[in-house]
Amino acid sequence: MFNKLKQFKDLRSQAKTMQKALADERVNEEKNGVKVTLNGNLEIEEIKLNSELSQEASEKAVKDCINDAIKKAQKLMAKKMQEMGGFPGLG
Repeated sequence: MFNKLKQFKDLRSQAKTMQKALADERVNEEKNGVKVTLNGNLEIEEIKLNSELSQEASEKAVKDCINDAIKKAQKLMAKKMQEMGGFPGLG
């Protein structure tokens, strides 16, 4: 039982280390002059709008940028996890 608790504590520690490493990563996406920046923890850090777009076009560009940035960030997270050795014991 204590072995399982130690494994859980080790996994938790690895997760926190990975989360800190990912917080320093940035993913940028731009569409039609709209720019979105996410960090590796999928938090939006910046949104810049294009004042020349209609509201409908702006909304679509923001949505598309965020969705594409999330996909890029997820790929980055997977790559970082692999580089850090993954999570032993999960799988």
